[in-house]
Amino acid sequence: MKAYLISDNHDTLVGMKLAGIEGVVVHGYDEAEQAMECALGRHDVAILAVTEKIAELLPETIQRLREHGELPIVVEIPDRHGTKRSPDFLTKYVRDAIGVKME
Repeated sequence: MKAYLISDNHDTLVGMKLAGIEGVVVHGYDEAEQAMECALGRHDVAILAVTEKIAELLPETIQRLREHGELPIVVEIPDRHGTKRSPDFLTKYVRDAIGVKME
């Protein structure tokens, strides 16, 4: 099983390729949707990494994959400009997911 990246910029793809992760660079909704279908059609992909911008283009697909609970596991990663998330996004995520307040 392998990881696969769908990115909105070349720099992120190059960095991931250095780590042995293959992927594709897409621009726009249509290309992102096509790349997602292609990646989901591959049976050797266990981890699907998508940049935050790509996740913003395909929120319903990302949510459906997370709720389904099967492979591939979807991971949103920041791009070369950093994350758009707030500094306490992980704490909020845990609180919303399991109802535990972390200090």
